[in-house]
Amino acid sequence: MKPTIPEVVPLFAAYYQMPENGVWGSLHCVLDDKNVRNCDVEGAKAWAAERGDVEGEKLADILAQMSRTQRLKLPDAVDAYIENQNGNQQ
Repeated sequence: MKPTIPEVVPLFAAYYQMPENGVWGSLHCVLDDKNVRNCDVEGAKAWAAERGDVEGEKLADILAQMSRTQRLKLPDAVDAYIENQNGNQQ
């Protein structure tokens, strides 16, 4: 069964906020550049493996299970999640 965006947003938000990941780290080509084909996700996973980015590899596996539409919507959902989390801390 496909993971839902609400299920995975906290995982991707934590990854996004890691200082060493800059703009989506190993998943940049998928989540920032919006290259959402399966081959793009496979490429991101391979890049994560080359970099020793274990979390990026795990998240690429999750992305592989998601539809292209979900992959396109995920970055905005993560932004909203982080904004909400930051708003709740004030």
